Amino acid sequence: MNFLEKLKNWQGLINQRLDQSLPAGHIQPEQLHLAIRHSVNGGGKRLRPILMLAAHEIFPGILDPFPAALAIECIHTYSLIHDDLPAMDDSDMRRGQASCHKAFDEATAILAGDALQPFAFELLSTSYSCHPELAIDLIQMLARASGSQKLVGGQMQDLLSEGTMPDESTLSYIHSNKTAVMIETALKMGFRMGSQGVNREKLSIIGEAGHFLGLAFQAVDDLLDVTKTSLELGKDAHQDDESGKVTWVSLKGLDEAHRLAEEHSNNAIQTLDSVGGDTNFLCELIYFMLKRKF
Repeated sequence: MNFLEKLKNWQGLINQRLDQSLPAGHIQPEQLHLAIRHSVNGGGKRLRPILMLAAHEIFPGILDPFPAALAIECIHTYSLIHDDLPAMDDSDMRRGQASCHKAFDEATAILAGDALQPFAFELLSTSYSCHPELAIDLIQMLARASGSQKLVGGQMQDLLSEGTMPDESTLSYIHSNKTAVMIETALKMGFRMGSQGVNREKLSIIGEAGHFLGLAFQAVDDLLDVTKTSLELGKDAHQDDESGKVTWVSLKGLDEAHRLAEEHSNNAIQTLDSVGGDTNFLCELIYFMLKRKF
């Protein structure tokens, strides 16, 4: 199976298992569960769960990594639902369809995001209950990454920085926490479930590679926001510029944003070299993310 075939296969399996795991749309309250399914099953690249699977493959373990992969996708989707709200980025489109608050209403969207957070931790606690030390580690990793000093903190600073003069230090803080931390955590959780997951030195190296990759991902995202249409992206294009957000493009220009994306991607791959194991798919995925068009 070549890279693209494997990527598509994993995307299909993630979609299938998400569909099987989520509460059915007919379960009361129907509107809430339909809204959750609208957002979770509405497409998406599934990069974070795929990164988790790829990290697990470096030194494969005997446990099924898919529940953890689903958990991080649920946290990611909750963050997108809330980011799209009128009080946040006020986006009408997400993943090629109406954002949750547009398809339903604002209150339902808030509650759909709220419900996805405990669901993610329920997946981890129940799926790995026979391995309590691992379950606790995975829960702690995801909880820390999605809390006030990381994911939520990054979003808060992003909102506070709208309309301000660009500042490289603040922008680095936003990107490290709003974007990079979940990519870093995906790699660390996947590696933790592998046969060498208790090796703290290698776990730290994997996290460092994930940090570089997250910064590269955000630089590419900033470029796509100004070079692609809403139809191509599946979300509102030029949203950052219109809302006065600070980005690498607004701060340093297109050429420098390109250079940063390549530099961070190369740093991620070089960092992975010291881990050993089978990193072939993960390295290909890093280059794929660098060259992505949406």
